[in-house]
Parts: sequence; C-alpha cells; structure tokens
Amino acid sequence: MLTRLLRVYLKPYTTALIAVVVFQLVGTIASLYLPSLNADIIDRGVAVGDTGHILSAGGWMLAVSLVQIACSIAAVYYGSQAAMGFGRDVRSAVFHQVGGFSAREVAHFGAPSLITRGTNDVQQVQMLVVMTCTMLVAAPIMCVGGVIMALQQDVGLSWLMLVCVPVLLVSIGLIGSRMVPQFRAMQTRIDVVNRVLREQLSGIRVVRAFVREREETRRFAEANDALTQTALRVGRLTALIFPLVMLILNASSVAVLWFGAGRVDNGEMQVGALTAFLMYLMQILMAMMMATFIAMMIPRAAVCAERIGEVLDTESSVSPPTDPVRQVRGRAELELRDVEFRYPGAAAPVLSGVSFRVTAGRTTAVVGSTGAGKTTLLSLVPRLFDATSGTVSVDGVDVRDLDPQMLWSRIGLVPQKPYLFTGTVASNLRYGNPDATDEELWEALEVAQARDFVEAMPEGLDAPITQGGTNVSGGQRQRLSIARALVSEPEIYLFDDSFSALDLATDARLRAALRPRTVDAAVVIVAQRVSTIADADQIIVLDDGVIVGRGTHAELLDSCPTYIEIVESQRTVESAA
Repeated sequence: MLTRLLRVYLKPYTTALIAVVVFQLVGTIASLYLPSLNADIIDRGVAVGDTGHILSAGGWMLAVSLVQIACSIAAVYYGSQAAMGFGRDVRSAVFHQVGGFSAREVAHFGAPSLITRGTNDVQQVQMLVVMTCTMLVAAPIMCVGGVIMALQQDVGLSWLMLVCVPVLLVSIGLIGSRMVPQFRAMQTRIDVVNRVLREQLSGIRVVRAFVREREETRRFAEANDALTQTALRVGRLTALIFPLVMLILNASSVAVLWFGAGRVDNGEMQVGALTAFLMYLMQILMAMMMATFIAMMIPRAAVCAERIGEVLDTESSVSPPTDPVRQVRGRAELELRDVEFRYPGAAAPVLSGVSFRVTAGRTTAVVGSTGAGKTTLLSLVPRLFDATSGTVSVDGVDVRDLDPQMLWSRIGLVPQKPYLFTGTVASNLRYGNPDATDEELWEALEVAQARDFVEAMPEGLDAPITQGGTNVSGGQRQRLSIARALVSEPEIYLFDDSFSALDLATDARLRAALRPRTVDAAVVIVAQRVSTIADADQIIVLDDGVIVGRGTHAELLDSCPTYIEIVESQRTVESAA
C-alpha cells in the first residue's frame, strides 16, 4: 500500500523528484571529491612544503564545497516541495473520501480513528518522503562512490569495509526489527487516546453531572500510559542506535589508523591517502547508517499507509449514480414504497414495509416509541443510508438515481441533535444558501422564534458561535438549526424531533409561523410530543419499524391502540406534573 500511495500521489511532482536526484548526485560527487583533494594537499603540498600547491588545491576545495552546499540546498528545496505537496494531496484525498462516506462507514472507522488517519498517519508517510529526498537518495550514491574512491586510495585496506559495513547493518537491523511491532502498537494507541479525549470533551457535562471526573481521569491515564510506555520503548531503542553507531565508527577509525600506519611505515601508502581512506570509510558508514535509520521509518510509514489506504479504498455504501438525473418535472413530493432497512449483520430489519406519500402543502408526522425507526426513516431521504429494499422517491425519481447535489438542494434537514459550526450566527444560517441577505436571515429567525435572543446578542447576526454551538442553549441551537433550513428554502422539510427542547408555547408559535412558510413544501415531522403533531394532515405510527397506524389525530384515536397508548401516557405525565 505504501508503494501504491507514493506512486499515485508523488506522480505530479516527478519534475521536482528528478531535480532532487540530479542535485543530490552532483552534491554527493562533490562531497566525494573533497577527501581526494585533501589527500593531494597533504601529500603534494604539506609533505614537501609547496605553499603554492596548497593554495591552489585549497581554492579548488573551496569551489567544490560551494557547489556541494548549493546542490544540497537545492535538493532540500525541491524535496520539501514534493513532500509537502504529497502530504497536502493525501490529506485532501482522505478528507474528500470521508466526506462521501455514509453514516455506516463513519461508524465503522470511528471519528477518532479517521482524524488520526487524516493527520498523524499522513504526517508519518510525509516525513518518510522528506527524509528520502534529503538523505536516502544520496546514501547509495555515497556508498558506491565512496567504495570506488577508497579503492583508488588503497586496495590493501579494503577488507576493513567488508567488516565494518556488515557489522553496522546487522546491529541497526536487530534494533530496527524490535521497533517495528512497537510502531504498529503506537498508531493504535494514538487512536485510543484520541477516542477517550474526544469522548470526555464532548461529554464533559455528563461527566460532571454524574461526578465521574475521577473515573474518567483514570480511564484517560490508562490510555495515556499505554501510549507513553510504547513511545518510551521506541525511544529507548532509538537512543541505543546512536551510541552503537558511534562505537562502530570509532572502532573503524581506530582499525584504519592501526592497520594503515603499518602500511605507511612500510611505504605502501602515503599519509594523505590514509587520511582520505579514513574519510571515505566514515562517509560510507554514515551513509549506511542514515539509510538504515530511514529504512526503520518504512515499517511505521507502511502501517500508516495501510490505514490511509483502508479509508481511500472503502467505497461508500451510498454510491452516487453512474447516470444521475439532473432535472425533474414534479415539485415537493416525497414517496416511500415498501421500504425496508436493516443494518449489516442485524437479525431483524429496523424498518419493514414502510409506504407513504407526502405532497406539497401537506404535513406528515411520524410518531412511535424510542427505537421504532423514526430517525432511520428520515435518514433514508437524503441518503445518509440507502434502503436495503423498496424505493424512496423525490419528485417521482428514486433518490438513488438523482444527482446528489440536486437531491440535497431539495431537502432541508433539521437533525435530532442540532449542530452548529464555528463562526457566527450569519455564517451558520447561510450554510444552505451563501447568497442569502440579512433580511432573509432575520425573516427565517423570526419564523423559527429565534429573532429575540439573536437581537439580544451584542453583535446580532455577527455574534460568535463556538464549535457545536456550545455557547448557546439547547433550545436556541434547535431554533437556529430550523432557521438554517428555512434560509435554504427547500422543497422538502425533514424535522427530526426538532421541537423537543422547546416549551409548549414556543413550540406552538413556531409551528403556527411555519405553516405559511411551508405552504408550497412537503413537510415530514418526527416528534415525541403528540401536541406537536396533532394538527398534521397525516400521522404515521411506527412500532418496531412497521406502520401500525395511519390517519389524522382524530382517526387514530378511534382506530390505533399504539397511538392511543402514546397519547394516554403523555396525558398521565402532564396530569402528574
């Protein structure tokens, strides 16, 4: 998966990668030429006292060094461009893929894991690309060139390379093999920490209400300690690498000087050649060390790439049509025909044999006990899920055949849990219609019974809204969500228990204000309170996903035992209050 990810998302940066290889090649050749010049200065300048040769060769060394520096800077520049662009493109691909997921895929991966995959995992692969461009590309050039240049200086000491290089590779390889499983465990434990932290931040009110701070602190501490211990094990192994490498480098230097001194003493090589050979050996070992160190990053990057690939390769269960319908003749009509829906692996369907029709100017209410399938039913209309059998039609066309943008533009959904985005009141209201004027926003707020508290805010429409709308009350969030749907002026309104946080008086005023606003639209209301849906044109009674009653409020009181039970239970509660 890592190879495929790199091949696909680095392809647009082929020119930059070629530039990296070219500049690294030139820079490495320049670096390999320096020890030879140094040896020449020692043997033909210092040893014989030729100052002119020293200055001449020194000038060449300075020029070669400048070339090396310039090439290194250029290689890092182009390598960084490719790596940062790669990271940006992969994050964008993950974001757009997740944006196309249905609720089923989001629940399968979990929000914390999707966040980690789109941030930390991408960063790990991106870091591998950076290190490859800046160091790994030069390593094989340095190794091959270093061996050739070292042999040119003296063949008699070449056996030292056959000893030192394998010892270095085996030593680092043994440590790296122990780091791989720790890298795998680390990514999973980062997911766990993100999940626990997200749960605690989202549910902070519940935690405090039930005095569970100590237990939640303990739960986070366990997840944090597990990640810390894994990170410490990786850190200890990483910390062991550098002393080990330095030990091998220093031992190699001592061996070169020990055996080289004998050859110099016997006149088999010169002092400058010995110095150059030592420098070449150090360059070879350092290149091997860096290559091995970067190679150890590959397993972790491979794990991250697999996790990213799982997201990119997961097809949404709600797939867009191959030949979408972009024009329809009807207007404001919703119909469900013999709809069934069951979750994967579930023994029984959530909905079964559901059929009803809603036309413009009419309101259909859906009522039932908790778990009856009301929210799932509404989720089928905007294709948050797809029905497992039967059809859901909007304006006479199956929603699975409609262009997604066209479908969503016809629907105004007010979810059961109203969610507001970071920004202002105006930016949230314009979420469905960016071109809406301030007058249209105030009109929608007035219908949604939200104008009074928005006007009371010092900034009015520009009043700040925090993530999730946590700086306003639950009832205010619901009314702002209703106003947001009104601003988009859809053909079909879906209210999923959207009046539950409102008092009876506000509920009544809001519904009265909605009637003239939705006279040309089809309206579906899911509600718990009978008073909210008593004046609906049609009431659907669900019980265990099956329609057990259909009609007006008065008709159901005469014919539907389930509806009568719901009404009587609410009357009992109201009487007791």
